[in-house]
This record gives sequence, structure tokens and C-alpha cells, in this order.
Amino acid sequence: MWNALSESSIGQIARLIFRRPDLFPYPEELASFELPTSLSRHPSVVLDSKLQSELKKHEGVASCTEQQDAVLVDWYSSTDQSNPQNWTFAKKVWITTQMGLYTFAVYIGSSLYAPSEEAIMSSFNTNYEAAALGIALYVAGYGVGPLLWSPLSEIPAVGRTPIYIATFFIFTWLALGATVVDSFGGLLVLRFLLGFFGSPCLSTAGATLDDMFAPWKLPYVLTVWSSSATLGPALGPIVSGFAVSEMGWRWSGWELFWLAAPIWLIMFACLPETNPDTILHRRAMRLRALTGRTDLTCEADLKRAHMLTVRQIVFDALIKPWEINALDPAVLYTTVYASILYGTYYSFFEAFPLVFTDMHGFNLGESGLPFLAFVPGLLIAISGYIVWFRLKAEPVMRREAPPLYGFPESRLIPAVTTTLLAPIGLFIFAWTSRPDIHWIVPIIALMVLFISVVIAFQCMNFYIARCYPKYSASLFAANTFVRSSFAAGSILFSKPMYEALGVGGGVSLLGGLMLICSGGMVFLYLYGDRLRLKSRFAQSS
Repeated sequence: MWNALSESSIGQIARLIFRRPDLFPYPEELASFELPTSLSRHPSVVLDSKLQSELKKHEGVASCTEQQDAVLVDWYSSTDQSNPQNWTFAKKVWITTQMGLYTFAVYIGSSLYAPSEEAIMSSFNTNYEAAALGIALYVAGYGVGPLLWSPLSEIPAVGRTPIYIATFFIFTWLALGATVVDSFGGLLVLRFLLGFFGSPCLSTAGATLDDMFAPWKLPYVLTVWSSSATLGPALGPIVSGFAVSEMGWRWSGWELFWLAAPIWLIMFACLPETNPDTILHRRAMRLRALTGRTDLTCEADLKRAHMLTVRQIVFDALIKPWEINALDPAVLYTTVYASILYGTYYSFFEAFPLVFTDMHGFNLGESGLPFLAFVPGLLIAISGYIVWFRLKAEPVMRREAPPLYGFPESRLIPAVTTTLLAPIGLFIFAWTSRPDIHWIVPIIALMVLFISVVIAFQCMNFYIARCYPKYSASLFAANTFVRSSFAAGSILFSKPMYEALGVGGGVSLLGGLMLICSGGMVFLYLYGDRLRLKSRFAQSS
């Protein structure tokens, strides 16, 4: 219990405020602690003046000689309980649950707003395009955010948990602000900021899970966690639709605030730091304070002292992903396909009222119920993917060496076998969205579509992580930015498209794009290894 509190934000703040290390002590702060023999005076590396200067700036310690021997602080043993990989399964599940709740709250915030659009148009005397910006700017915000939060969370002195706690605290109060705001311009600004400050769950939660689980176990956890991100937007119109129709548009904002506030309190009290570099960085600081030795450091501090210039860091984080997209066809394909999948998903927020309200007479609350079709689609997709991974992929990954863990194209098989379900589902939805055809038929088509969407995202993300390990963080941030930007745009252009082409024509157009992308998935499976051999960025062996 005390160990859990010392690792949480509330424990860290209590230690800082009361200046009482003994309040929630770490092993190094107990009287019984003995310095491991691995931290004897025998040097691990050479500590030069540049590193010493960095340590001095960070802690105010006295300067060493111009060049002295350094001892690296690492895990005390292979079973060190400070190592997130060694935490108990129950602890890992609890942290994963917190990440799932956090992600669900942020993602559902995008679509809770959808049933409020008509009321907002009336309250602020604005048109549809302006009202739809409430969703579009939110989605754009959590596309922009990862470009900042993802690299910031990798700094050992910062870590992941402080970013979660600080940004989600701001998110929670912004949700309250967006509920009581009296100007339309203020509402739009707050909606963008909500997405921006909620985005760390999108950019960093996967890294938090990666900190704790072995590579061959991580796909199971990511599959379950990502379901919270996938279900959030689908359930938003259902949660707020009936309430908004009775209580007004502000009610959707209250629901977001009531959901986010208790989740933030749980995270504040219970979420530990998981970044191993940050954990070792803090351990090195405690050991220097305990022993008075300035030669104790960790590998993360060494890297920080010899890091690239700010210009090079910015280039790697913001420019390099676009260079890779321009020069590597495999990466460009996954970015384009993910954008079309995401844009199609969000376009249904504008298609559903045209189909189920105008054609089938659903009221405001009932018009969100067709999103429930995504639930069985999600369950079928994740169940099938997990079974396949357990039987086929995991045994291979256990045998093969990192970072590829075998033949990465073989892990695209689930996406290849289900890729045609996406255009099939879209074409069925397009051609059966008519008043004379029962509403259950297009809903079944949505379930078929969603099976393909979920599996495609899982396979593409895993493929990029394994084939481009050096650039995966920046590639995922760029991918998130592009697909979120496309989704934000689709929210604005989809209703005019459906009005001009009809629901059948508009959704058929999306189905045609999806059919082209399905061919790309088969091509990547067949020729991905050759593309990797020719790539300057991919891991080929």
C-alpha cells in the first residue's frame, strides 16, 4: 500500500510539500538499505564535464573533476520490483484499467457533443458548418497534441505520469468551462483545447503499456486498451442523445465533466510512473543524495548530456516522420489508410441523422443507437485477433530475435483476410440506406465494416512498431496528426457530400476508396519485405 502511494502523484507531491522522504520511503531511504556491490567505485563509463554540468544544473551538486569515472545506476537485480516489467500481474492490470478509463473519457468527449449540434445552432444563431466545428476542432486538437506530449514524455526528468495528471486535470476543468460558456467563439476554443490536453492518452498510453509488458504480450493488452478508444466515439451519441433532447445542449458537457473528474482522482491517487528511464533517473538522484557521490548516474542522464542540439531534436520529432512518409511507400500507405478509416468512422456522425432520423423516423436519442452495432463488431474483431495471435504469432515471437521477432509481414494476415469486409460493409450500408428497407440491414453492415477497421488498425500499428523501431514514436505521432486532421475535415465535408451525392453515393465513394486501400494491404503483405530491404529507415533483419 505504502509503496503504491509513494509511486503515485499524490505521494510525490506529499514528499515535496512536507519535505519528508520518510513519509513514503523508497528502498534507498530505509535504514536497512545497503548499497549494491554493482555501485562500487569501479567505473562503468567515463563521466565527463558536460554530464557533470548537467547534473549540477539539475540538482545543484558540487562540481567534480574535469573528467571522472562514473558508475551507472541500473536495476538492482533481474527481479527488482521497481522495474515495471517485474510488477505483479494485478498491478499491471490496474494500471491498464486506468489507461483504458482515461482514454475512454477523452475519446467519448469528441462525440458527446454530436447530439447538441441542432441546439447549439439555435442557441448561438449559427449555421451547421460552424456548429460542426465543435467536433472537428476537438478531433484536430488530439491530433496536434501528440507532436508535443509524445517527445516530452520521453524526457527522463519529466516522465509520463506527470504529463497525464497535469493535462487531464486541465482537461477536466476545460470540460466544465465548455459546459457553462456563454459565447460560441469561446465554446470552439475550449473544444480545441479539450482535444489538445486530452491527447496524451492517445500519444503516450501505448508507451506506458509497453513499459510493463513483454513484446509478445503487449499486443493482447494494446488490443484491449485500444477498444476503449474505439468505443468512446461510438457510445457518445448514445450517452448524451436522450439527455440533450430533454435537458439541453449543456448536458453533454456536464456528462463529460462528471466522467472525467473521478477518473482523474483515481489516477492522481493510484497511477505510478512507468517510464524506466525516469524511474532510474530518480533512483540515481536519491543515491547521490544518500551517498554524496556525484559519480552515480544512469544511462538516461548520459544520453541527455550528449543529446543532439535542439534543432536536431525538433527535426527528428517534426520533420523526420514526413521525410519517411515521402520516401517510404509502406509508411505512406499506412498513414493514408488509417486516415481514410478514421475519416469514414467520423463521417457517420453526419450520415446517421440522414438515414435513421430522416428515413426511419428515429428521434434524437434513438438516432445514436445504431452505433451499438460497433460493439459486436469490436468483440468479434478483438476475440479473433487475440486467438490468432496466441496460436500463430506469439510462439514465433518467443523464438525469434528482436526487434522484428520473425517475419513482420506474416502479422498482417488478419488484416489481409478481413480487408474486404470494409468496402463490403460500406457498399451494403450505401445501397440499403433507404426508407423501404428495414433499418437493421444498414446496422448489420456497420458491424461488418467495424470488424475490418479494428483489425486493420491493430495490424498496421504492430507492423510499424516492429519494422521502424528507431522512428516508431515520431511516426505514430505523425500518423495521429494526419488521420485526426482528415477526420476533422471529414466531419465538415461529409454532410455537404451526402446532401450532394445522397447517402448511397457518398458512402459508395468511401467504399471505393476503401477497396483501393484493401489492395494496398495485400500488396504490403506480399512485397513488404522487399520494400524494407530498399528502405533507408526500416529494419530489414
